[in-house]
Amino acid sequence: MQTAGDLGTNWTTFITVLKVINSGLFTYLNIYVGINAAKEFKATPGLGGIIAGLIYLPGVVAPVTLPNIFTGSALVAGSGGIIGVLFAVWVMSYVEKFFHKVIPDSVDIIFSPFLTLLIVGCFTIFLVMPAAGWVSSSLVGSINWILHVGGAFAGFMLGLFFLPMVMLGLHQILTPIHLEMIKSLGNTPLLPILAMAGAGQVGAAIALWIRCRKNKQLTGMIKGALPVGVLGVGEPLIYGVSLPLGRPFITACVGGGIGGAVIGAIGGIGATSIGPSGVALIPLIANGKWLGYVFGLLAAYAGGFLATFFFGVPKSAMLAHDVEGNLINASGATVASATDASSIDVDQIMNATPVAGADTNLVATASGQLIQMSAVKDATFAQKMLGDGFAIVPNMEAIVAPADGTIISLTETKHAFTLKTDSGLELLVHMGIDTVELGGKPFNFNIKPGDHVSHGQQLGTMDLKQVQAAGKDTTVITVITNMDAVATLSQYNDGAVEVGSPVMQAHNK
Repeated sequence: MQTAGDLGTNWTTFITVLKVINSGLFTYLNIYVGINAAKEFKATPGLGGIIAGLIYLPGVVAPVTLPNIFTGSALVAGSGGIIGVLFAVWVMSYVEKFFHKVIPDSVDIIFSPFLTLLIVGCFTIFLVMPAAGWVSSSLVGSINWILHVGGAFAGFMLGLFFLPMVMLGLHQILTPIHLEMIKSLGNTPLLPILAMAGAGQVGAAIALWIRCRKNKQLTGMIKGALPVGVLGVGEPLIYGVSLPLGRPFITACVGGGIGGAVIGAIGGIGATSIGPSGVALIPLIANGKWLGYVFGLLAAYAGGFLATFFFGVPKSAMLAHDVEGNLINASGATVASATDASSIDVDQIMNATPVAGADTNLVATASGQLIQMSAVKDATFAQKMLGDGFAIVPNMEAIVAPADGTIISLTETKHAFTLKTDSGLELLVHMGIDTVELGGKPFNFNIKPGDHVSHGQQLGTMDLKQVQAAGKDTTVITVITNMDAVATLSQYNDGAVEVGSPVMQAHNK
């Protein structure tokens, strides 16, 4: 029968085994990185592992030392870490390729590896290790200083901008920094703050679930992505939910900033390893400060939820859709499909009743000079006989959709198309004045009736030079032709406008 002392001993042994397993990775991580880096740089993996292993200064046993040529002090094993390994192996790849080119094939297998290791080995020990060591120490020290001095503000900014960094691939540069901080401090205080970005996505997704409950396709995606999002895998929520909708991605980032601010304000919260995020990171929080990390998670959840609930839900996302993405009208009938345009009844869409109280945001159909409708050089449009809207004198050829909706028609001469928005407004987009006479030659459009398009989506092009050469005006006019469904229409100012940027908003009766 085991005694309490036996249980204590067994538990200590178990913890020791876990530490051994953990150290199996991090103690020799440089070598793994060196091997994989060599593969990526098209060099010999074995040589990359050897160069990386030099960072540990094997064979240097006290009192023997090697000098740091910059400071004169003894070179410390591990100086430079992952940053040094990556740089040294990158240089090694070029040196090895050079020797493979100049050394005869008959002796290449002997002299190329030998000369590469000799040259790059000395270069790594005497130049890379001291220099990369200084860079690593400076990075770790600078980040610690920023977090210590900046506190909540630093945490907010890091949490706010981490997801945009992920979108650009810039987050990859943080991995060696995390590892250097773990090596120097025993934990990385940067990771818990950056993990708040994913928590903001979770809060935003919950808000969308509540506000967009009629959109069965969207809520179905959220149900599938939310559990893994809580565990720290944010890609399904980012790429499947918030980013395609636009605004929720921004409000989710705000939630991440709020969580980061809480972590930064508490201070001293670090992770002993990298990889996990979200709730899965809790067991890896150092020095028993997991409760502070949980407070940060809750703050990010709440921040992402509130910012999205009140400011980040697009009107189109709240419209009723079935699980296949089909738009459903008030009577429960399918009126649009985002997945199978060929099966759409265009007449049914055209006759659908506008959604009461809905808002429609109209964006610029082209880049150029935004002008008032009254300034259009055509009486029909200038006097708003067809309806109200906006006009742009373009300086680029691209033409985009002014709103989310379904293409109803495209003229045979391709100088104009009509679109029924998801909110029920009927839009006419007319490219140029009297351009019907050009027989469609300046226009290139690949849309067809039944296509569902998104605001800002490029639909085609207009050859401005060809239109001007024919003596025609190039003004692009966007008109709401069923103004009887509009309660209010916002005003806009003349001036330069970029394609896809907001111009005006219509509110349905």
